[in-house]
Amino acid sequence: MSEVMQSYAKAERDGFGRPVRKRDTFLFVTAKPVLSDCLIQAIETEFVDVGAVQVPDLPAACEGSKGNVSLIFVDLALFEQLENWVPELMNAHPSALIAMVQTDARRSVPIDEILRSNVVCGVLPMHLKLDIWLSVIRLLLIGGEYIPTAMFRPLASEKIVAQQPAKAPAPPGHFDPRELSGLTERELQILELVARGLQNKVIAASLQLSEHTVKIHLHNIITKLGTSNRTQAAAIFHRSRGGEADGASALTLLPGR
Repeated sequence: MSEVMQSYAKAERDGFGRPVRKRDTFLFVTAKPVLSDCLIQAIETEFVDVGAVQVPDLPAACEGSKGNVSLIFVDLALFEQLENWVPELMNAHPSALIAMVQTDARRSVPIDEILRSNVVCGVLPMHLKLDIWLSVIRLLLIGGEYIPTAMFRPLASEKIVAQQPAKAPAPPGHFDPRELSGLTERELQILELVARGLQNKVIAASLQLSEHTVKIHLHNIITKLGTSNRTQAAAIFHRSRGGEADGASALTLLPGR
């Protein structure tokens, strides 16, 4: 029997006897959670039949069934360990490509070692705008390579920071107007509605947008403000209007995702 026929014979089948296509998976190996509900939904919307799974370390990445893994994103913090785990990763996920994921833009990057690597096909920064972030994944998925040019200029950035006079710590409740200056008019509009405690579907209806578009805007807002979630972003908005809302009080205003 040919390999194709053997594969067909072993394939899982539906109720009509047709082979069932296994779902592809993007596997994220990071110690801290990086996949929000918004990101998972964006991945599933952008890439048909693809899901996203996160595990905390490389040993966990090699264990259990995680579907047909097509891309493995390993935290830059685990780069030194990666070489020792490549054989097991490839054994567990033979068709997967490996890329690094930058979860902290302030962390130094071993760029020379990454460029010399025969395994790593690129670096995915988590702080990119969502549409660009998805485009980078698509590029890697088709065999392309991506390394942000900003990673080649760490020393220049450090010199600029070193030359700037030290700032006195801001008093509690102080608002820096520059915190919201990077947001577009639409993003400010959505952030205000989030701060009022409105759910995404309500925001979408009031602005005549799709709920998916609202989630993309919200992801960009969180990224630009350097926060971890919508609650913290809403607290910044309240502070900008002279409020004292902290994470705990803002949480009571935000019943929806």
